[in-house]
Amino acid sequence: MQRISLIAAATLALLATTAVQARPLDAIQKEGTIRMATEGYYPPFAYFEGKKLVGFEIDLAELMAQKLGVKFEWKTVPFDSLLTGLSQDRWDLVISSHGITPEREKAVTFTLPHYCSGAQVIARDDSIKNAKDLAGKVVVAQTGTTYLQYVQKNVPSVKRLVNFPTNEAALQALMSKRADAWVTERFLAKEMLAKNPNANFKQGELLFVERIAAAVSKDNKTLVNAWNQAFETALKDGSYAKISQKWFKEDIRCPE
Repeated sequence: MQRISLIAAATLALLATTAVQARPLDAIQKEGTIRMATEGYYPPFAYFEGKKLVGFEIDLAELMAQKLGVKFEWKTVPFDSLLTGLSQDRWDLVISSHGITPEREKAVTFTLPHYCSGAQVIARDDSIKNAKDLAGKVVVAQTGTTYLQYVQKNVPSVKRLVNFPTNEAALQALMSKRADAWVTERFLAKEMLAKNPNANFKQGELLFVERIAAAVSKDNKTLVNAWNQAFETALKDGSYAKISQKWFKEDIRCPE
């Protein structure tokens, strides 16, 4: 999901000038393990089944590690800490549905996008479908997301915009009728609505389309180039499509 806040953007820009040296590919290969970080609470991309971390991005990242010839080690941390930790060299790569934005590109280097998505309006009332319909409504979104930022910038006429630390909390606000609409990522919405069929929520229009990518420390060219090469191989050999079909029953890669 393409998630960013104004405070986070400023912090990332500052970190871009103070970041420590990232581990290049040869250092990772010498150790034999790539350290990867994700939020871990974002089904179906990365979440826990018991103590096991699973999801589309987990399968994809582990496939990339295999193609790079290294083992992998996962860290799960709050979303707003992921890119900060990357700039502090606490891990080698972040894969947590980050959308590519100009603000983030000042602080990190993105890989090729591994899927495309967009922001979607979710509501109980089927007349609430797009940005215009949010006028005068109570709208919820996750903290630090571009979905929250989009409503702030483009729908100033909302009655109230409430941010929650997790999508689960935002969904609960909608379910308990404390909100009229929820703005979130379309695949996440599809997953959550499938798990709550009795809620009778309606999926509205896409507000914008975004490209989602993994991130490495700024200008860590050897790692990003190797990752991109492995990713292109996965597209060609069918292993990407197999993972995508497993989680979505469709191919979610970005169109060429």
